[in-house]
Amino acid sequence: MTDDPAGPLADREWRLIREEARDGPMQMALDEIAAETAADGGPRTVRAYRWRPSTLSLGYGQDPDTVDWEYCAAAGVSVTRRQTGGGGIYHDVDGDVSYSIVAPKSELPGDLMDAYHLLCEPILDAFGRLGIDADYVPESVPEIWKPACYLRELHPAHDIVASGRKISGNAQYRRRESVVQHGSLTYAVRAAEHLDVFAGHDVDPARFRERVVGVEELADVSRAEMVATVEEALGEWADAEEGSWTDDELDRARERAEEKYESDGWVRRRPDDRS
Repeated sequence: MTDDPAGPLADREWRLIREEARDGPMQMALDEIAAETAADGGPRTVRAYRWRPSTLSLGYGQDPDTVDWEYCAAAGVSVTRRQTGGGGIYHDVDGDVSYSIVAPKSELPGDLMDAYHLLCEPILDAFGRLGIDADYVPESVPEIWKPACYLRELHPAHDIVASGRKISGNAQYRRRESVVQHGSLTYAVRAAEHLDVFAGHDVDPARFRERVVGVEELADVSRAEMVATVEEALGEWADAEEGSWTDDELDRARERAEEKYESDGWVRRRPDDRS
């Protein structure tokens, strides 16, 4: 952690939206709406958020046949699809802490790795404040099972590890001249639940835990303390004012969630469907 946590974009207008618990479709819709706000000259956004109910978010091009739909329905696990690529992530309501950073594309590096490393600065800072030695994986690590994000090949651009195991995955997409980076930080590893939402694999919880670690294993902090630390790091990096969604943004997000992120046409789309 540096003495001055402010990042190079701290002279712009940013708002910090503290953790809100919403369902998966609404959280993904809010990322889109935040991108539109930034593109239209409004504030940039940093936020922490919680998935309620627990949610499986599929990668943009993921095959829906990799999902155990019956299990998800029986367990009350919501399923949505992200705009970002990669594999599916089980966001446990208590075990996951998520964040997003949204800013105009013109203000960010054009090189993807440079952009990742800039926007991950506050995330690495947050781990440091928690007393956890976390950093990008130094070299690629082979995949265990590709459809699950945390079991895919680890990549030095955006996969963060601690004690040799993955603790955070991060992804980006660009929309209407804005960049959205969002990520999942593991507070508590729910190995069995994470694996049960998927179909067609033979990975057991013990092997999952060999790849993934949670904050609660490495630091004596509660989930609430971790969230507060992530918010503090994000807010100081952006020099953000505490803010909130406007009524118009919430209305548009609800409409976007219903039309897109809750719809079977989006969630169960086939990998070869580019419509």
